[in-house]
This record gives sequence, structure tokens and C-alpha cells, in this order.
Amino acid sequence: MQRFLDAAQAIMSEKGTTDFTVQEVVDRSRQSLRSFYQHFDGKHELLLALFEDALRRSADQIRAAASGHSDPLDRLKVAVQLLYELSRPDPAAQRPLFTHFAPQLLISHPTEVKVAHAPLLGLFTELMTEAKSADRVRDDLKAHRAAALTMQTVMLVAQANGGSTDEHPHPITADEVWDFCASGFAKN
Repeated sequence: MQRFLDAAQAIMSEKGTTDFTVQEVVDRSRQSLRSFYQHFDGKHELLLALFEDALRRSADQIRAAASGHSDPLDRLKVAVQLLYELSRPDPAAQRPLFTHFAPQLLISHPTEVKVAHAPLLGLFTELMTEAKSADRVRDDLKAHRAAALTMQTVMLVAQANGGSTDEHPHPITADEVWDFCASGFAKN
């Protein structure tokens, strides 16, 4: 299965799009078409597996960055800021899974999106729970709901604020996103 994922990722990096065929992936992976269909029902399922893997890796990257801070609110700040940076469209980075596939998936398969985001939501819930235990956030806070709202806000603002500096001469910064989100859950 990993060979198919690697082949698809290489093709997307070269083309800068998710516009490729199953046959291209099979050829690049040097596997058989039959083998492909033993692992995936089709291209959509392959793209979903790549999307889930990318979100899982993002959660691991955010967890590692946040773990370098002792204060739970600082860990949450690092997580928010890094998620914002990772979610911003970057034409140079060529991340078609996030710029092309994810928005379509959100509309057509919201349940699959929810499953794919589970590692990130789990991490943000954990960080929010730690901050609550340390008395760094509001007492009435429901950690899971606050985590979901924060994560979705960060990702949506990042997507909406992406693009070139010509389109957005004064882009929203990760610090501004943190300040906005923190004003909703942090203690004064």
C-alpha cells in the first residue's frame, strides 16, 4: 500500500495537482492494477488515504513542537500558530491535497473529513484539557468543543487568508489568529 501512496505523492508533487490517473500511480509504483484495487476502491480512496496521512503527520509535527514548552497555554499557542502556518495555501509548496482535494471533500464527504481530522482534534482536545487542568482557561470551557472550534477557526482563516501578498497586502498573522482564538477561551 505504501508504494501506491508514495507514487501518488510523487506524481502530485511533479504535477502540482491531484489530476492523475490510477494507471499513472500503478505504473510509477511498479505494482499491478489488481494489487491497487486490493488496497483501494479507486482514486478517491487513495487521495483520502493520502489526506489522512498528511493530517496525522501534521498532528505529530504540532505535538513535537508544542512539547518543548512547559506551560499548557504556551503549548496551545504553538499548536494554533503552527496549524495556521501548515494550513495556509502556499503555491510554492504545491500541496494539492489541501488546496484542491480537501475543500471538495469537505462538501462531498463531511464524515470522511471528520475521520481524517481526528488526530488533530484529539491533539487540540488534549492540549485544551491540560490548559484547563492547569487553570489557564475559562472554568466553563468544554475542552473538546473549544478544541473543535479553535481548530476549525484556525484552518478556515488560514485557507481564506492564503495566496500571494498581491491579493492580501496585509495578511493575517499567526499571532493575530492566536490572539483572536485565545480571547475566547483563556482566562484574563
